[in-house]
Amino acid sequence: MRKSPWVLFVFIIIGGLLGGILGEILHVIAPQGTIQNIFSTHFMPGLSPPLTIDLVLMKLTLGFSLKVNVISVLGMFVGVYFYKHV
Repeated sequence: MRKSPWVLFVFIIIGGLLGGILGEILHVIAPQGTIQNIFSTHFMPGLSPPLTIDLVLMKLTLGFSLKVNVISVLGMFVGVYFYKHV
């Protein structure tokens, strides 16, 4: 049976979201030190500042940013694993 690439995309997004939430929870719960530094390390790719187009009649603002940490990347890999084995 052929699986849709959209289903893979959904699994990756859900895995990343759950991993990001778990990473934020572990960042708050973990004691000060190396473990908390690992969970608090993140990078934010995106447009900063957002792109603004002024057309006199209307103004369009386009932008996005992602907050990616170690656990969210791990969650994405778990999502791919579940996609392949479900």
